[in-house]
Amino acid sequence: MQVGWGKRIQQAVMTGVSYMIPFVAAGGLLIALGFAVGGYDVAFVSNDVALNYSLWNLPDAQTYMSGGVEMTTSASGLALYIGALLASLGGWGMGFLVAALSGYIAFGLAGRPGIAPGFIGGALSVAIGAGFIGGLVTGILAGLVALWLTSLKPPRWLAGLMPVVIIPLLTTMLVGLLMLLLLGRPLAAAMTGLQDWLTGMTGASAVLLGIILGLMMCFDLGGPVNKAAYLFATAGLSQGTEASWMIMATVMAAGMVPPLAMALSTTVRRNLYTPAEQENGTTAWLLGAAFISEGAIPFAAADPLRVIPSMMAGGAVTGALCMALGVGSKAPHGGLFVFFAIDPFWGFVVSIIAGTLVAALLVTVLKQIGANKKKAVAAAA
Repeated sequence: MQVGWGKRIQQAVMTGVSYMIPFVAAGGLLIALGFAVGGYDVAFVSNDVALNYSLWNLPDAQTYMSGGVEMTTSASGLALYIGALLASLGGWGMGFLVAALSGYIAFGLAGRPGIAPGFIGGALSVAIGAGFIGGLVTGILAGLVALWLTSLKPPRWLAGLMPVVIIPLLTTMLVGLLMLLLLGRPLAAAMTGLQDWLTGMTGASAVLLGIILGLMMCFDLGGPVNKAAYLFATAGLSQGTEASWMIMATVMAAGMVPPLAMALSTTVRRNLYTPAEQENGTTAWLLGAAFISEGAIPFAAADPLRVIPSMMAGGAVTGALCMALGVGSKAPHGGLFVFFAIDPFWGFVVSIIAGTLVAALLVTVLKQIGANKKKAVAAAA
């Protein structure tokens, strides 16, 4: 069956997100470790310390400017140096985020000829301020242009050069010129507007965004909607703002709810589940604690009409509480295991517990109602 263009582009975006996640995980967790060792203010001096000091020339406490005020780092010596090394490595890794997203979207559409134009387009998006929105656009454009060029029938003497030289050259030139001449500034303005809106979030607007993100994270448990929310959160981490950290914490906390809720439900009412589901429930405790939403997929696949709405309700509660309590996460993954990068951690835990209880209660009640109906039908028969 021929796959439509909408589906192909969606699959390519999912490919880009999947290949981007290792960059996010490695870079984000290295930054979080750098904060744990060198203090959260190490980010202001990390590159300077990493490049200008050594194990034989350890730095004293460093000064930096924040909000027009001169500040001094909380750490010094070996702690500051190691923290700066880790934070710098993480920052350089996160610098590939948009380029990897764009490059692998193009790869998902056009294969190998799309990789270079996609990566270059993503790097250009960062340079002109278009961010991950620009990366999505350049990835799709590069993939479509490269795919069209691969469909051409060149002379035999030129065919060998097409995928290696001609297609990457022409695609990069076309996408790059489109971004620089036409699309770059509007996309950069859109990205700036989005960042300003997020930075200005307070009160009800922040809670509403938390509810929306919570619903998205629990809708398809690792599918396109879940990945879109996760991409939104991780792409914002590179901005290093309070709002971006709050969004990351909200997404991570809400994504932990489904496996934890199913684990709790299978523990409390084991008779409502098959032996295989009971075993999956035991595993789901660890998966949920580590922010692996896919731990709830077996339950959702077996009973989507009861499980998915229940998980979405729990995710919405967790998302709203995370925003209301001002919880922020400087780590993009890891769940409870990156506690050192979450502040306030108690707010993170309270939000997860509340959402887990709501989701577990709802799914248990719905399954009990279903079981009662089956018993009534069997008795009547």
